Amino acid sequence: MDKLKVSGLALLILSVSGGFTTSARAEGALAHPKKATADKSYDVQEFSANFKNFRLGDTVPDIYRSQPYEIKQWQIRNLPAPEANSHWTYMGGYYVLIADADGKVLRAVTGDIFY
Repeated sequence: MDKLKVSGLALLILSVSGGFTTSARAEGALAHPKKATADKSYDVQEFSANFKNFRLGDTVPDIYRSQPYEIKQWQIRNLPAPEANSHWTYMGGYYVLIADADGKVLRAVTGDIFY
């Protein structure tokens, strides 16, 4: 009888600790999510930079169209490749894809999920 109680108790302890292990693994998976990518769920239709509001189709100030503001290493920031004749820049906490020719905003993505 004592042997049966001890075996039952050991089985109970193992099953409970196994549940905690599974739970800890699940929590660990949530604590370290997969690296984010620039899918459409992070797109924004409007944003603010330098105390001005911008929307898709608006023209950005010339400074963001200059070479120092062009993001050449977009892969490191998990941004998609820029479309032909456009480049990524960073404005007011947002990654913004702008047309080279006229500086129009083609796409804007929230910046706090990248890098």
